[in-house]
Amino acid sequence: MRIGELSRRTGVSIRSLRYYEEQHLLRPERLTSGYRVYGDADVVRVQRIQALLAAGLSTQKIERILPCMMQHRDGLRLSCADLRAELEAERKALLDRIATLRASVTALSAIIEASPR
Repeated sequence: MRIGELSRRTGVSIRSLRYYEEQHLLRPERLTSGYRVYGDADVVRVQRIQALLAAGLSTQKIERILPCMMQHRDGLRLSCADLRAELEAERKALLDRIATLRASVTALSAIIEASPR
Protein backbone atom coordinates (compact mmCIF):
# COMPACT_ATOMS: atom_id res chain seq x y z
CA MET A 1 0.00 0.00 0.00
CA ARG A 2 1.09 3.56 -0.53
CA ILE A 3 1.46 6.22 2.14
CA GLY A 4 -2.04 7.65 1.59
CA GLU A 5 -3.62 4.27 2.24
CA LEU A 6 -1.50 3.76 5.36
CA SER A 7 -2.63 7.18 6.53
CA ARG A 8 -6.28 6.28 5.98
CA ARG A 9 -5.98 2.90 7.69
CA THR A 10 -4.19 4.26 10.76
CA GLY A 11 -5.69 7.74 11.06
CA VAL A 12 -2.16 9.19 11.12
CA SER A 13 -1.29 12.08 8.84
CA ILE A 14 1.03 11.60 5.89
CA ARG A 15 3.31 14.22 7.41
CA SER A 16 3.57 12.19 10.63
CA LEU A 17 4.27 8.99 8.68
CA ARG A 18 7.12 10.74 6.85
CA TYR A 19 8.42 11.98 10.21
CA TYR A 20 8.34 8.42 11.57
CA GLU A 21 10.42 7.37 8.59
CA GLU A 22 12.91 10.20 9.24
CA GLN A 23 13.15 8.99 12.85
CA HIS A 24 13.78 5.41 11.64
CA LEU A 25 10.53 4.15 13.15
CA LEU A 26 9.17 3.11 9.76
CA ARG A 27 11.22 1.63 6.94
CA PRO A 28 9.06 1.37 3.84
CA GLU A 29 10.23 -0.22 0.66
CA ARG A 30 10.79 2.18 -2.21
CA LEU A 31 9.75 1.61 -5.78
CA THR A 32 12.09 2.71 -8.55
CA SER A 33 9.79 5.70 -8.95
CA GLY A 34 10.58 6.68 -5.36
CA TYR A 35 7.10 5.91 -4.04
CA ARG A 36 6.97 4.40 -0.56
CA VAL A 37 5.32 0.97 -0.25
CA TYR A 38 4.00 -0.31 3.08
CA GLY A 39 2.73 -3.69 4.18
CA ASP A 40 0.01 -4.76 6.59
CA ALA A 41 2.61 -5.09 9.36
CA ASP A 42 3.24 -1.35 9.05
CA VAL A 43 -0.36 -0.67 10.10
CA VAL A 44 0.30 -2.48 13.38
CA ARG A 45 3.67 -0.76 13.73
CA VAL A 46 2.12 2.70 13.33
CA GLN A 47 -0.52 1.80 15.93
CA ARG A 48 2.24 0.81 18.34
CA ILE A 49 4.15 4.01 17.62
CA GLN A 50 1.02 6.01 18.36
CA ALA A 51 0.45 4.15 21.64
CA LEU A 52 4.04 4.70 22.75
CA LEU A 53 3.92 8.39 21.81
CA ALA A 54 0.68 8.72 23.77
CA ALA A 55 2.49 7.16 26.75
CA GLY A 56 4.93 10.06 26.60
CA LEU A 57 7.93 8.29 25.11
CA SER A 58 10.32 10.05 22.75
CA THR A 59 10.86 8.80 19.23
CA GLN A 60 14.44 7.88 20.21
CA LYS A 61 13.15 5.57 22.95
CA ILE A 62 10.45 4.20 20.69
CA GLU A 63 13.08 3.31 18.09
CA ARG A 64 14.81 1.15 20.71
CA ILE A 65 11.60 -0.37 22.08
CA LEU A 66 9.78 -1.29 18.85
CA PRO A 67 12.06 -4.19 17.87
CA CYS A 68 11.53 -5.66 21.35
CA MET A 69 7.74 -5.57 21.35
CA MET A 70 6.15 -8.96 20.83
CA GLN A 71 2.47 -9.84 20.57
CA HIS A 72 1.29 -12.52 22.97
CA ARG A 73 -2.20 -13.91 23.48
CA ASP A 74 -2.68 -11.65 26.53
CA GLY A 75 -1.18 -8.48 25.06
CA LEU A 76 2.17 -6.93 24.24
CA ARG A 77 5.37 -7.89 25.99
CA LEU A 78 8.99 -6.84 25.77
CA SER A 79 11.46 -9.43 24.56
CA CYS A 80 14.44 -7.27 25.65
CA ALA A 81 14.77 -7.52 29.42
CA ASP A 82 17.26 -4.64 29.56
CA LEU A 83 14.53 -2.17 28.58
CA ARG A 84 12.28 -3.02 31.51
CA ALA A 85 14.23 -0.92 34.02
CA GLU A 86 14.25 2.01 31.60
CA LEU A 87 10.49 1.79 31.10
CA GLU A 88 9.94 1.52 34.84
CA ALA A 89 11.99 4.71 35.30
CA GLU A 90 9.93 6.41 32.59
CA ARG A 91 6.73 5.34 34.33
CA LYS A 92 8.01 6.70 37.65
CA ALA A 93 8.85 10.02 36.01
CA LEU A 94 5.31 10.21 34.58
CA LEU A 95 3.79 9.42 37.97
CA ASP A 96 5.95 12.10 39.57
CA ARG A 97 4.77 14.64 36.99
CA ILE A 98 1.15 13.61 37.63
CA ALA A 99 1.64 14.15 41.37
CA THR A 100 3.10 17.59 40.71
CA LEU A 101 0.19 18.48 38.43
CA ARG A 102 -2.33 17.31 41.02
CA ALA A 103 -0.65 19.50 43.64
CA SER A 104 -0.82 22.44 41.23
CA VAL A 105 -4.53 21.83 40.61
CA THR A 106 -5.16 21.68 44.37
CA ALA A 107 -3.30 24.96 44.91
CA LEU A 108 -5.11 26.65 42.03
CA SER A 109 -8.47 25.40 43.30
CA ALA A 110 -7.74 26.86 46.73
CA ILE A 111 -6.92 30.24 45.17
CA ILE A 112 -10.08 30.17 43.05
CA GLU A 113 -12.27 29.24 46.02
CA ALA A 114 -10.76 32.00 48.16
CA SER A 115 -11.38 34.61 45.47
CA PRO A 116 -14.58 36.63 45.32
CA ARG A 117 -16.98 35.72 42.55
